[in-house]
Amino acid sequence: MLIVTYPPPQHITTSDRIFILGTAPRSGNVLVNGKAIRRSELGHFAPSFPLRLGRNEFTVVYGQESKKLVISRLPAVPPPPLVGFVPAALFPAQRVVVPPGELLCFQAIAAPNAQVTVSSSHWQMALAPGDSLVLPPNHAVLTHSAQLSQPQGGLYQGCTRQASNGKYTYTWQRGERTITAQAPGEIIIRETFPRIVVTTDQAIIRSGPGTDYSRLTPLPQGTQAAVTGQTGNWLRLEYGGWIEQKDTRVIEGVTPVRSVIRGISSRLRGETTEILFPLEVPVPISIRQEAQKLVLTLHHVTAQTDTVFLVTNPLIERLDFYQVGPDRVEYTLTFKTQQQWGYSTRYEGNTLVLSLRHPPARAKVLLDPGHGSANDLGARGPNGYPEKDVTLKVAKLLARNLQARGMEVILTRSTDVDLFPQQRAEMIRRLKPTIALSLHYNALPDNGDAENTQGIGTFWYHPHSHNLAQFLHDYLTSKLNRQSYGVFWGNLALTRPAIAPAVLLELGFMTHPQEFGWITDPQAQQKLAETLGEAIEVWLRRQTAPN
Repeated sequence: MLIVTYPPPQHITTSDRIFILGTAPRSGNVLVNGKAIRRSELGHFAPSFPLRLGRNEFTVVYGQESKKLVISRLPAVPPPPLVGFVPAALFPAQRVVVPPGELLCFQAIAAPNAQVTVSSSHWQMALAPGDSLVLPPNHAVLTHSAQLSQPQGGLYQGCTRQASNGKYTYTWQRGERTITAQAPGEIIIRETFPRIVVTTDQAIIRSGPGTDYSRLTPLPQGTQAAVTGQTGNWLRLEYGGWIEQKDTRVIEGVTPVRSVIRGISSRLRGETTEILFPLEVPVPISIRQEAQKLVLTLHHVTAQTDTVFLVTNPLIERLDFYQVGPDRVEYTLTFKTQQQWGYSTRYEGNTLVLSLRHPPARAKVLLDPGHGSANDLGARGPNGYPEKDVTLKVAKLLARNLQARGMEVILTRSTDVDLFPQQRAEMIRRLKPTIALSLHYNALPDNGDAENTQGIGTFWYHPHSHNLAQFLHDYLTSKLNRQSYGVFWGNLALTRPAIAPAVLLELGFMTHPQEFGWITDPQAQQKLAETLGEAIEVWLRRQTAPN
């Protein structure tokens, strides 16, 4: 029986190539557009083919069976119009609120070789053709295709500090042809901004006004901050981070948030050491981890500290502080061991509590089998076998192996259930395991070379997870003689919890014809579980051994 798992019969993509994933009985040939393709010993295949813009047709044939695929390729970046503007690309696209004198950069995508101006009721500026290179998407790193590219003609840009309130109109002129368009948003110049308080536990903070910007250190519930600008529903805070308006509440006062800090104390709480930073106001924070150190920055704070009490504990060797700017204090915690075991922050009234976990007395391992229901199959192999089934099977084998080694094991799921990544991450934060491993199997986007891409990959986010990710990757590839896909820093939901070393493992490629046979082989699954269990035990023993 001929099976084509990917792409679907009518597929639309912006990729310049496509791989066809499927399987057929081992005897005989599979033809694509009349030419025989390479297959694995089990009959699986994943050849790639170039795509031209527009309609592309492929016919896959095995014996008397055939399947027709129609793939439509669209331009990756729509070309500028022949005349006039792309209305959705005009700045401001939404409501922008700024203080007087702020630098604002206007841009438009329009037909090239024209004169373009932007104006309000009392102001006008000519825009120049832009020459910025086009950045690749983040995921291009995973297919080794992260290359800058030249933009298509039609980008116009200009910056000013003289903008005024109101809507903005763009004018495009070429010869005697003139076209105008109004930007969707508006600019509001405001002299004063409010204070806000964070209403969500561990509110997401970003480097810019949108979810495609990088995450910064989350802010604990109760944090107060002054707003200095707004774009759409995102508020810019005085110290530089951006927060969604829904995670805040306006409070009285328009003055900047400022505090002094004096005596600092600590206490033991179960298997953690808690450092207490008493403040006049709950201020924004940033955390940076280094080798054997954690650096906490308190923004809008001036140190008046003469005394610090550090309770005797198995984790922290020393605490130092520095006034690194007129309104920033850095606290550097130096640890007794290289490995850090996770942390959390919270405000108790106006006191910031930094909770640092000790080395474990007994290991508790959380295993998260990726995906999990008919609505969330994950990647599929050449015969349609879903990722959700193999992750659960391997997780159960690994759980039994770890329990036999004396470890406590938690499974985020033991059956097929709908479980969103945020729910899984919340389980890690709530259950506080020694380590958290999310088990997955990989797949490629359309432009990936599925026939030649295989191997084990690991992803980490916090520095205290890096050693674990690297060790498990090296151990598995060496002991199992598997290829390496690599070790990646990855801003993923299941690597972001800071409470424990958290790693996401991609244990092979569902889209690789040969590796898929290894992935689904029961004996190989058992060997994988045994080797991964051994790797976890060795890593824990090394990290908790006395110096």
